Amino acid sequence: MLHELLLALLGYTGDLIIDKREHQQSLRVQLSPDTPIAEEPTFVLAPDLSFIQPSERDVIEKIIALGFYYRELDRFATKSRNLSWIRSSNESPLARASELSKGKKEKQSVYRRAIANGIVEVLSVYRSAVLHIEQKFLSDSLPILATLTHGLNKFFVLLPPLHELILEIERNGACGGKLLNLLHKRCHCGIPELQTCIQRLLWHGHQVMYNQLMSWMVYGILHDPYREFFIGRQDDKDSETDSGSDVLEKLAHLSTSDVSLSDWHLGFHISLDMLPDYIPMGVGESICFAGKAVRVLRNPSPTFQFDSVVSHQQTQRGSQKSQEFTEKISSQKNSVDVQSVGEDLLPQSEADKIESLLQDLKESSEFHKRSFETAIDSIKAIAASHLWQLVVVRADLNGHLKALKDYFLLAKGDFFQSFLEESRQLMRLPPRQSTAEADLMAPFQLAALKTIGEEDKYFSRVSLRVPSFGIPLKSAQLDLPKANVNADGDLGGQTDGSLEMSLDGWDGISLEYSVEWPLQLFITQEVLSKYQRIFQYLLRLKRTQMELEKSWASSMHRDHSEFAKHRNDHSKSPASQHRRQHIRPMWHVREHMAFLIKNLQFYIQVDVIESQWNVLQSHIQNSHDFTELVGFHQEYLAALISQSFLDIGSVSRILDGIMKLCLQFCWKMENQEDSGNTDELEHIAEEFNKKSNSLYTILRSSRLAGSQRAPFLRRFLLRLNFNSFFEVTARGVLNVVRPRPHLQ
Repeated sequence: MLHELLLALLGYTGDLIIDKREHQQSLRVQLSPDTPIAEEPTFVLAPDLSFIQPSERDVIEKIIALGFYYRELDRFATKSRNLSWIRSSNESPLARASELSKGKKEKQSVYRRAIANGIVEVLSVYRSAVLHIEQKFLSDSLPILATLTHGLNKFFVLLPPLHELILEIERNGACGGKLLNLLHKRCHCGIPELQTCIQRLLWHGHQVMYNQLMSWMVYGILHDPYREFFIGRQDDKDSETDSGSDVLEKLAHLSTSDVSLSDWHLGFHISLDMLPDYIPMGVGESICFAGKAVRVLRNPSPTFQFDSVVSHQQTQRGSQKSQEFTEKISSQKNSVDVQSVGEDLLPQSEADKIESLLQDLKESSEFHKRSFETAIDSIKAIAASHLWQLVVVRADLNGHLKALKDYFLLAKGDFFQSFLEESRQLMRLPPRQSTAEADLMAPFQLAALKTIGEEDKYFSRVSLRVPSFGIPLKSAQLDLPKANVNADGDLGGQTDGSLEMSLDGWDGISLEYSVEWPLQLFITQEVLSKYQRIFQYLLRLKRTQMELEKSWASSMHRDHSEFAKHRNDHSKSPASQHRRQHIRPMWHVREHMAFLIKNLQFYIQVDVIESQWNVLQSHIQNSHDFTELVGFHQEYLAALISQSFLDIGSVSRILDGIMKLCLQFCWKMENQEDSGNTDELEHIAEEFNKKSNSLYTILRSSRLAGSQRAPFLRRFLLRLNFNSFFEVTARGVLNVVRPRPHLQ
């Protein structure tokens, strides 16, 4: 009887102790590993045992319940640790696919296998306890049940909760981070023995997580065959909707640099389902970033090594007129031997340091959240520092940012002045649908020959683009919010179709900047689109300012020519004098337009762009962290857009309407100087007066002038209203009075 009881404690039933499930089947066949785990103990004494007292039966059935728990835990461990799913290399893939389609193979889990290893450890201790009891029984002349109960006492608080644990794992299909969550929650209990046991199981699960972290953060390799890690590939989601042939076709068209870029921006994501609750989202993002950074550093683009050699040589021959920080970076690059370009971007000593930090966490018997977060922050700092070295120093990020400022933010004013002058006559006509871009290339290249020196190695990356004009291109299609045409200052029926096309068609002029690896990690398409938005706004502003100046110069040249002609003829022209007197008030309007446009241009170029550029340079000089640098650059672009009012629909619509009115005014002046009719010009002047005063009213509101979004706005308003002209006329607008501006 005692020996059968000991065998039952190890999961083996017989004639005296039976399993109700096996007894019901009447065949007494051992349960298969795939048989579901029973929720309640099924080991009982045979009902026909009459020599056992009821009190003894209760004690024995309580004891043999441990045998039931042991067997179910052992079945779970055997099933989870089964390696029969590992196939030989010569197995046909078709056979695997057919087996998967038939559902013969369940989803595997390395985390569940690790937990099973921990359960095996607990069961081995349990078996040792049973063996020790058997030895006591053999040595005692009169064995009693109390010896059995006393020897297995601690397992009454261990095995039942472990059985509940595996039931929940099987019921919910828990794996990966979900399984770690489940164990972490069960660690918080008031039974020291059980808490130690669950912590040991959690330690086994963390071993798998740390191995995956090492693979990801040391080598940049995501080793997650069953999608249990909280860092996942984006194409895992895409593969659910795309067929295999579509995925292969997409990958075939990607170069090495394209794959690297895609991996950085879209290749990996945080799987929230698998992220343990005790690991904050910020830490998960740091892990994702560090792994991607190491992946980039260990897999550079094949063309980068050659390009970096060339850039070193060009830097040595570069101009001495660069800024202080550019010189600092250039000196660092010059000091690097050309042969070092081929060395690892992530030194082995740094990789060993990362591995050592993770190894210390792995060897700890308990999971300490603070130590984990500190180690992850250190690893992220290492990866960010080396990525900063790659992008900022080796790839000359600051030089490219300076080039973006020169061309997209019009810092090279002489180049764009020359370009607009060379293309002025062309841009007076509507753009031709098929040749608009080619037509602009000649003045663009001519302006470059006049103003761009050979030392500017970045200009070759800049290209001019004009969108196709299948339909008249409106500025609203250029990512700038606009109202309807009449509200923007167009004159409805008084403006013909060709003039409408001239006003709006060329607003689509844009620039493209060729960005190569690894700068694509920093200068993304989203970043370039923001630069593009600012560029189109600034180019229209500069074009308007130039047209106002050219209009004045053309009129003065004409007046001087007429004056010289009449002086030589010793005659006076009453008609000419009458025309000049009649048109003179309009030149006061032109002066008001030029005053507003020049001040707006000065405000954006000096108060906004230059001040924000200096702030960005200070950040670049003081920071050696790639992620910080990305944030600083985003703040820089956001400040440019907000302080230029491009994100305020009402202000940007008014500014757009003012620029259109100025261009209309200049062209109408040239076309109507021979006639005495100035009705259209007066109407334009009235519209300009309304819009300029509305602009001043909005900008001086406390919502803008009193906020921190535009710290230099008060200077701009002071320049506009230095003689209280705008303030006085703005009151008339607010009182719905429409007087013409005082032009004297």
